[in-house]
Amino acid sequence: MYLTNKLTITTLILLAAITLLVTACSDENPVVPQDEYNDLFDKDIEIIFQNGNIPPDEQVSVTFGDESLLFWPYTGTTYDATPVDPINIVFAGEVDPLQIRAALLALDGDRTAFGFPDAPPFNSVWLDALGGDVQTTYATTGDGWVGSVVQLTLGDYGPIRFHLRLFRTGNAYGEGNWTLGGAHFELQIPGTTSHQVLSWEFAEQLIVADLMRTGLLDADVPMMPTGPINASPSFRSIPPEIYNLLPPELIAIVGGPEPPVTEPVPLVSDGQGTILNVTGAAPVIPEVYTANIVVEFNQMVPRPFCSVGPGDYLMVTGPVDLWITTEIHDDLQFTSQAEYTGQITAQPFDLSGGDPVPVGDPFPARVSGLQHGNMSASSSRILAIDRRMTRDDGGPQILVEQIELPQWGLKTYRSQTQCIDD
Repeated sequence: MYLTNKLTITTLILLAAITLLVTACSDENPVVPQDEYNDLFDKDIEIIFQNGNIPPDEQVSVTFGDESLLFWPYTGTTYDATPVDPINIVFAGEVDPLQIRAALLALDGDRTAFGFPDAPPFNSVWLDALGGDVQTTYATTGDGWVGSVVQLTLGDYGPIRFHLRLFRTGNAYGEGNWTLGGAHFELQIPGTTSHQVLSWEFAEQLIVADLMRTGLLDADVPMMPTGPINASPSFRSIPPEIYNLLPPELIAIVGGPEPPVTEPVPLVSDGQGTILNVTGAAPVIPEVYTANIVVEFNQMVPRPFCSVGPGDYLMVTGPVDLWITTEIHDDLQFTSQAEYTGQITAQPFDLSGGDPVPVGDPFPARVSGLQHGNMSASSSRILAIDRRMTRDDGGPQILVEQIELPQWGLKTYRSQTQCIDD
């Protein structure tokens, strides 16, 4: 069977050592400024605007039976078609994101029959994702740019978890639909609210196993590979600062060289996903879910915006509160509200000489964000806003990003960075 060919026993053994993870920095995806907007404002202000009406250049087609889907085989954080994660799961049939969510949430945590150990996160149950950023993808003949209204996680926020984003495409598959999925296995970077991807392939294998456990796949043709659709033999990488401190069990899952390494380690990708032929539907029932966590920041990170060079770092400390509430209402509409907020302290450091040297005094920084999403049988919408506000010795620094993805109507992304030097 296809699952067996992609699954190896050596990638399924984890011990308690996975909790001994430390230090690193996140790999944010930079956006490209649009000069025609920047020229209208002071040089200390950078503005980016995208209206979501330009399709990505790279599109691929997958065929299952007599039906085909044309789409962008990646996810992004804006509408500029900069790839962030690969699409590695394609659902066909009774596969509205709410139906997939219901099917996965109904499963227990026993995956031992598929070789997964009876240990977290492999024996966990699926939950709505706490702290998952909104991502985008594109379906050519359907709704165009679409957002990850439904996000799920298997495992706690840290130290490791599986993360699945689901995208309704607006394309029919017979009497059903096509839905796209981006899945990855990741670790929380200690002392931060960021996560580092460790594997695309391992997450794809677990999703396939769990859909098999639902009993909703077609008995005769349950799945097939998509064929080549995205980057191979690798896509993105793990910084050496993180990789060198992974325990052997996680090194086995990554499939990389023996540490220590001095260069980023590529994340293995075979360039194809799995098409799942879903012929049954899990019932969507009214329910309410809430969760929250406090993350204590305690990490040296590159200055995330208004940086003056590669040696410009901040030692960031302080709590950040994250929470989420999701609900399936009596009319079976899904709503999700998530927020985070934190008052943290940042101490500037200069690492240009190799050793960290304090520069100036510590200063306060406020971070906050919100997501509002809803999805019904006929429509969907998601809005996300993120804010960063600081004032160090040089003056105020502000970053505000907003993305809005209604199923119909204007889809927008805005980013404004203000770096004032007193």
